Amino acid sequence: MTTHLQATTTLANGIQMPWFGLGVFKVEEGAELVEAVKAAVRNGYRSLDTAAIYNNETSVGQGIREALLETKLTREDLFVTSKVWNADLGYEATIAAYETSLKKLGLNYLDLYLIHWPVKGKYKEAWRALETLYKEGRVKAIGVSNFQVHHLEDVLADAEIKPMVNQVEYHPLLNQKAVREFCQSSGIQLEAWSPLMQGLLLDNDVLKAIADQHGKSVAQIILRWDLQNGVVTIPKSTKEHRIIENANVFDFTLTDADMALINGLNLDQRVGPDPDNFDF
Repeated sequence: MTTHLQATTTLANGIQMPWFGLGVFKVEEGAELVEAVKAAVRNGYRSLDTAAIYNNETSVGQGIREALLETKLTREDLFVTSKVWNADLGYEATIAAYETSLKKLGLNYLDLYLIHWPVKGKYKEAWRALETLYKEGRVKAIGVSNFQVHHLEDVLADAEIKPMVNQVEYHPLLNQKAVREFCQSSGIQLEAWSPLMQGLLLDNDVLKAIADQHGKSVAQIILRWDLQNGVVTIPKSTKEHRIIENANVFDFTLTDADMALINGLNLDQRVGPDPDNFDF
């Protein structure tokens, strides 16, 4: 059971990945993001998730540097993730994209690098590039994002190194049962993006009733549900009070009945693109 904010899951290669982190999707470059990163680290977060397409790696990097000075932590205390965008899913292009992300972040390595989307005909060459980066010791762990079971099976058919993480849209209305079960059986850690469905679940009556029973917010109930399902979660916020509130999920446990009710909300409903039918 995940009992504190800095608890970690052990990836297939032995690397420790925090169960809980800060996501920064749609947060623009600038002081607000720098301060959000600092607030997260100051309040105990150790995982930060960005991507090339977010166009905010520079501010994330600045926030990391300032946070380390403020807290006296070291780079090794943090777990930093970025992702290669669709336009760079060739072997050489992916390696170049990694170098660009490192430069923008101002880091010497990433803890986790992901293929952002399974673009047909391109992601296997990109995976070869990630394997090279990993074998050269340039990145601590490699994985994918938005991959469905058949994408994972396709990668695994030829991979020298299997993906260690699959980051997908995951929330009570999209519980990704098939993907979650496949990842669990294959030793791939599932990670949730948009765990709060971009706020669309906060007025759900079932979740509100469970929240009232536990004296928690709906957001906290959802994030606790993620963790109890064995799913790493990275809620987004730029407000320090919300960053603190989101992480206040380690002092209670959802009952089996609670979990069943939440699991029963699934409608296979997405707020993001369908990985099998998207055009970027």
